[in-house]
Amino acid sequence: MRQPDIEIYLKDAERDAVAQWLGEALGPCSEWQQKGQTFKCKAGDVPVTWLPKAVGKWHSLYLESDATPWADDLACARAAHAALGVQIRCAPGTWVEDESEEEADRWIKVDADGETEIVWRTE
Repeated sequence: MRQPDIEIYLKDAERDAVAQWLGEALGPCSEWQQKGQTFKCKAGDVPVTWLPKAVGKWHSLYLESDATPWADDLACARAAHAALGVQIRCAPGTWVEDESEEEADRWIKVDADGETEIVWRTE
């Protein structure tokens, strides 16, 4: 089932490299517009939000559309890792407001060693 939006976390990724990758995957990126701590642009028709250091050294990349080549966060994480060569983390499925804290701390790590389910306490 296609997720309504995509959110992944990238370690040590450069915003310009991410914009180049998104430009190739989704269409040309507009200039980044800074709004407080966040940066916004459009890649093709997809609204993009970049939050540097959202969780420690991890940057949040949020694609506010279901019109991407990726059906879910994990598919996007795989593509981001392949293109950028950095570790990516994403939720194992669609986030649900009332899920237990244990479930909320379950993440999938995508890196050179493959995919691993981990516990990541983000608070």
